[in-house]
Amino acid sequence: MSQFITIQVGQCGNQIGAAFWPLALHEYGIQTSSGGVNLLKIDKNHMKNTKDLADAFHSFFHVPHTTSDLSFKTLADLNAAKVKARAILIDMEDSVVARFKCGPLRTLFDHSCTVTNYPGSGNNWAVGHYTHGTEYFEKIDNTIRRVAEKCDRLHGFVLVNSLGGGTGSGLGTATLKQLDDNYPHVDRFVSSVYPAGIQDVVTAPYNVLLSTHELTEHATCVFPAENKALLEICNVQMDKKENIDQGKYNATCKPFQDMNSVIVNMLLHVTSGSRFPGTLNTDMNELATNLVPYPRMHYIFSSVSPVALTAPSRSIVRGTRTHDELFTSAWSRSNQLIKVDPLRPGSVIIGAAHIVRGNSSLTNIRRNIERFQDKAKFTSWSRDVMKVGLCSVPPAGHSTSVMCLMNSTAVSSMLRDIVHQFDQLYRRKAHVHHYLQVDGFDKTTFEESKESILSLSDHYKEIQNQQPLNIPRMKLVQ
Repeated sequence: MSQFITIQVGQCGNQIGAAFWPLALHEYGIQTSSGGVNLLKIDKNHMKNTKDLADAFHSFFHVPHTTSDLSFKTLADLNAAKVKARAILIDMEDSVVARFKCGPLRTLFDHSCTVTNYPGSGNNWAVGHYTHGTEYFEKIDNTIRRVAEKCDRLHGFVLVNSLGGGTGSGLGTATLKQLDDNYPHVDRFVSSVYPAGIQDVVTAPYNVLLSTHELTEHATCVFPAENKALLEICNVQMDKKENIDQGKYNATCKPFQDMNSVIVNMLLHVTSGSRFPGTLNTDMNELATNLVPYPRMHYIFSSVSPVALTAPSRSIVRGTRTHDELFTSAWSRSNQLIKVDPLRPGSVIIGAAHIVRGNSSLTNIRRNIERFQDKAKFTSWSRDVMKVGLCSVPPAGHSTSVMCLMNSTAVSSMLRDIVHQFDQLYRRKAHVHHYLQVDGFDKTTFEESKESILSLSDHYKEIQNQQPLNIPRMKLVQ
C-alpha cells in the first residue's frame, strides 16, 4: 500500500498530530490507553478483514523488521516490534513536542525526527520562514530524507499547520518549499488551519496572507479549515440528543481537542483509498488530477458525514442514518470545514469527488451522485464527471461514512477576505517593522503576495462567469 510522511509544524500542527496518531492507531484496531475505549470491542465489523488492516499498516508506520504477523493489538506490541510513526515533528517552541516524549505514545516517535527551538517565532511569518527556515534548513532536509528512505512506496507528504502564528505559517511554508524543490514528483497535501475573524494574534493577517501565497505556489492540494467552522461543528454535534450523555467530556477536555479530531477524521478519510482496498478505490494523486483543473487552483472544500468527535477516551456513537442522509449531511453547509458555502448561489463547482467508506453499493452512490448533480451548479465541462471512491474498510466506530470534496469558485470570497483583513492592518503600516528587520524579508513581499492572491481570486471568478460556447454545426457546401 501507499506510504505517507506526516509533517507537523508549529503548536497547532503538533496538537493536530497529538489527535491524529491515537485515532490512526484505533483505525488499525490498536488500543492506546488502558482507561480508554477499546474500539475492537465497539466495532467488530471494522475488524472483519484483518489482512486489509495489516497490509495498510505500513502507510503511516514503519516496522523495522517486517514479519508476516502484523496483528498488533496494544502499544506493548508496537514497542516490542520497534514500530515508528512516519512523522516529523517541527516547532520552534518545544512545549507541545515535549508532550510526545513523555506521553503514552512516546516510543512511537523517532526523537531524532524532531526539530525544536526556543523561544519560538514571535508570531512573525518572516522569522519562521527566513530566520528559522535558513538556520534549520539542513536539519529539516536531513530529517525528511531519513524518513523518506524508509519508505518503499512514498505516495505523498501530509503537512499540517496553522497560519495565524509564526512557526506554523512561516517555517511550515518554508518546509513546504523544500519538499517542492527536493521531491517535485511527490504530492504535497496540506491541511492548514485559518484563524477566526477575531484572533488573539495581531499580526495574523500578515501571516495568513504571506503563507497563503506560499501554499498557492508549492502545494499539490490544500484542505483549509477555519477555527470558527470547526467550533460550530463541535457545538452542533455535542448538542445532538445522542451526544448529550457525553457532555462531561467538555468539562474535562479543551474544545480544540474535538476540533482537531474533525481535521484528523478528514485526513484519515481522504487517505483511505490509498491505504485500504475497495471496489472503486481512489489514490490521492487521482484526487489531485480530478479536482485541480488549473495550476494553483487547488483549494479543496472538505466535509465528512457522520462527523466523528472521537478521542481515545470517548465512546463512539453509532448512528442509523441512511445512505441518502449521509450524502445530504456531507453536502450541508454545517459540515464544511470552512465557513464559506461551496454551494452558495452564484458559485460554480469545477471539480468534485465523493469517497464512501464501508457498507455501500454502487447503486446507492450513483443515485446520490445524480442528486448532487441536480443540486449544484457546475461548469459546462465538469457536471458529467465525478470522481467516486468506494473503500471497503469503514472508519472505526461506523459502518459507513461519506466524504465530499469540492473545488468551488466560492473559495474566491475566502481569498478576498484574507486580502481585506491584510489591508485593514497594512494601510496603517502597523507592526510592519517587525518583518522588515528580518534578514531576507523585503517589503515588496507583502505586495507580491497580495497580488498573487487577488490574481487567483480573479481566476476563480473568471471561471465562475464563463458561458458555454455554442458552435453550430458546419453545413456541407454543395
